[in-house]
Amino acid sequence: MEYELRYKPNAMEKCHKMYTVVEATRKLEHFCAYQERCHRDVSDKLKKMRMIPEARDEIIAHLIKFDFLNEERFSRSYARGKFHQKKWGKQRIVRELKERQVSRFNIQAALEELEGEAYAATLHELALKRLGQIQEKHLLKRKRKLADYLLSRGWESDLVYEKVRELIG
Repeated sequence: MEYELRYKPNAMEKCHKMYTVVEATRKLEHFCAYQERCHRDVSDKLKKMRMIPEARDEIIAHLIKFDFLNEERFSRSYARGKFHQKKWGKQRIVRELKERQVSRFNIQAALEELEGEAYAATLHELALKRLGQIQEKHLLKRKRKLADYLLSRGWESDLVYEKVRELIG
């Protein structure tokens, strides 16, 4: 029986593919077309691809020029998605956008997506659902658990405490 020896790189010796600027641009076009991305996501991806700073700048400029990368569009989409899917409040969304280094102007644009009656209705729906899950009998502990839950989801404290008073008393 004959054995074939093959070299397997370990985790520390991971092989990295080298990309030309054109290849990297095409790859990043697909990356941005698949889902809205912020500048930091694209920059991190290019760093992982080991692109030099000049190439990164050129690729990011290309993506912006051809509208693959638009931070205002990203921030609005992000805010809508997290609000509708995960029921996050404005504070959580702002915190996450700041972590992604989105500009203050674009964060304000994103918050415009959350205005209106749907925002209050979602808070009410979320509070009622959670209140039904809380088994605590003690009134103050019950209030505290509901408030903590809503605050952890990024809802504004004044709205949270008003909703707790409304629902529990």
